[in-house]
Amino acid sequence: MTGKVDFKKSLDSYRARAGRFRVAEVPPMQYLMVDGHGDPNTSPAYGQALEALYPVAYRIKFASKAAGRDYVVPPLEGLWWADDMDAFTSGRDKSKWDWTMMLLTPDWIGSDEVDAAVAAVAAKKPPDRLGDVRLEFLDEGLCVQTLHVGSFDDEGPVLERMHHEFIPANGLRMAGTHHEIYLADPRRTAPEKLRTLLRQPVIAGPAA
Repeated sequence: MTGKVDFKKSLDSYRARAGRFRVAEVPPMQYLMVDGHGDPNTSPAYGQALEALYPVAYRIKFASKAAGRDYVVPPLEGLWWADDMDAFTSGRDKSKWDWTMMLLTPDWIGSDEVDAAVAAVAAKKPPDRLGDVRLEFLDEGLCVQTLHVGSFDDEGPVLERMHHEFIPANGLRMAGTHHEIYLADPRRTAPEKLRTLLRQPVIAGPAA
């Protein structure tokens, strides 16, 4: 049995500091994913996505531990986008948001292990969206990221500075989907103490 891996500590891509933007190269990684649309505070699909993701993730983790490779199930992550990205900054209109909720899955896990975990979850009381869980690689490459400490609703000004100040000032432009990594559990953490890594994939060159 090897030591338990904690990806929050071992991966450089999970490192960011509050009040500072950082340019980082993020390697390709694989995730369990479920898609949805709408305000995460009111959309039933959001809760259903989490209800499907976590049982599968923990089944995979326990099977991996039994095989000799233990790890901490990584934090929840989300990709967020809208037709007009100002819906995340100045507009902050959550009803217009599309999203993909995700849990990082170790690279030694393959589709066979995921299928076995899904089947095991389905054998008991399957979540409504279990059939929507998929394993997919995400290759973000060059990204700008920062750590936001505080309420999710206070992210707008930080993203405004990232999108419209730091990124263009450094000869970059947005090229992928807004990405959030939730380093604190909102069910157990006061809003002002939440820690969220905010990430934006970029490429070199001025905005089109």
